[in-house]
Amino acid sequence: ISRAKSKNVKVVSLFICLKYSVNMSEPDEDPKEEKRKVCKKKKNKEKRRGEKMEGEKLEQQQEEQIHDESVILRGIFKVGKKSHDVLLTQTRLTWTPIIPETPTGEVTVLQPGMLLLQDVFAVKVKRRRAAGQESGGAMLGVALFFCKRKGRKLEEDTLHLHNASAEHTHAWYNALKEQIAGISSRPRYLKVFINPSSHKKEAVHIYRESVAPLFKMADIRTDITVTEKKGHTLSVIKECKLDEYNGVVCVGGDGSVAELCHALVFRAQLDANLPEKPVKAVLPLGIIPAGSTDVVSCSVHGVRDPVTAALHIILGHLQQVDMCSFSPVGQSVHFGFSAMFGFGGRSLARAEKKRWMASSRRREYALVKTLAKLRPEECELSFLPAKKSREGEASWTTKQGQYLSISVMSIPCLSSHAPRGLAPNTSLTSGSASLIAVENTSRSEFIKHLKRFGSSSGEFSFSFVETHAVSAVKIRPLSMSGFSKEESEEEGDSKSTPIIQPEGAAFPWNIDGELVEIANEVLIRVHPRLISLYGEEVEEAESTVSCSCI
Repeated sequence: ISRAKSKNVKVVSLFICLKYSVNMSEPDEDPKEEKRKVCKKKKNKEKRRGEKMEGEKLEQQQEEQIHDESVILRGIFKVGKKSHDVLLTQTRLTWTPIIPETPTGEVTVLQPGMLLLQDVFAVKVKRRRAAGQESGGAMLGVALFFCKRKGRKLEEDTLHLHNASAEHTHAWYNALKEQIAGISSRPRYLKVFINPSSHKKEAVHIYRESVAPLFKMADIRTDITVTEKKGHTLSVIKECKLDEYNGVVCVGGDGSVAELCHALVFRAQLDANLPEKPVKAVLPLGIIPAGSTDVVSCSVHGVRDPVTAALHIILGHLQQVDMCSFSPVGQSVHFGFSAMFGFGGRSLARAEKKRWMASSRRREYALVKTLAKLRPEECELSFLPAKKSREGEASWTTKQGQYLSISVMSIPCLSSHAPRGLAPNTSLTSGSASLIAVENTSRSEFIKHLKRFGSSSGEFSFSFVETHAVSAVKIRPLSMSGFSKEESEEEGDSKSTPIIQPEGAAFPWNIDGELVEIANEVLIRVHPRLISLYGEEVEEAESTVSCSCI
């Protein structure tokens, strides 16, 4: 017994010594460190409380949404690798992660997802199929194809809702299709015109590769006409049954767009039996850019991108646009968006005679050549200022002088060369046109004026440049020289001919990128909201190129 007691005493003594030595080896805790730990615990506690409150707030918002909008369907799908509570209302689709509570009671907050149905353009059932299998297959769920913005571009994206139940999946598929089909502004049948000769002759390829697959995915039927010559579009529009279609699409450049816009307004005049009065076009027009500049497309899309243009059409984004009527004395009326007299007309006339060149090289050649032979035109300029609110009837203002350039534009005419547009002080629906008159000045000063179109501002801050918001303009050349014989011979023969050929001396005009030769006075009038285009109001276009020739 005495040995056992002695042994126990030794063990206890050894334990006490070890404990004492351990305590002696640990330094006293720093008060600052202890205070820091307390603060950290307090912050973590507040964070958990905040997360819990945020989770409750999100749940409350979702409940409010349920009460505000009638819920169509609610179910569980896998989005990514997690299960989600998915809710479908008349305007949106929301999905919230389903997360079980942890043993400690901590709440993990994940942001719910939301997709507006106005951005969804197609819904498909997903199945797993073997190679070569065309039908059947294991059910995987529903795929929603929607549009998302990336800068000025619209891009296609996909949301996958995974669920192996065929009954559950088909119920959601039918409900989603019904909601999307109820958006009335979206087209279901389109008349498509393709100009195979525009720019690099890529229009057919652009349509087949970038546009046709999107139209097919959105269940849009198309009736396609590949144009063969100038005036082909007008002849087709005059004869076809427009009431069969929901819209018209043009795949081409500015000239093709202007020709189709003119055809649609002309057809509206015929149907209304009002040949002397402009009548609003019945069908909206969609523009797939396939030209060299595409100012009309850039003005309603902000970027030269066929996918962006196609998604605007599919989603039914409509924008009303002002147009102009161009009435040369003794010639038929032409409808369009812009007209340039002087420098703009002469440079286009030179470019048209070098069609064998690449578009960028041809543009620079014409610009440099016209600057080298820069000369003003003596003409009489009259304009009717646009009416402003609470003002009386406007009266005509007439001026006579030498002008290097006169431009009239009913839209901003945005492009990659002039991101803010050639007429940044107007808009698509201002009800007026921008008159830009450049009086005679030195070549160096005129070049400074041109270069500022590619910068942020200041293109009109010259004493020789005047701008006006107008509802009508008259331009009457006083000289009889026109585009001189010497200049024509120097440029060589041209295979292209202007869309209007007058008798006698003529002056070259640039009307929507097309060469028009006119010898007499031209009357230009603005017609508010004469046509609807698929797109939206854009303040500035994407700038991707620059001209190094000046």
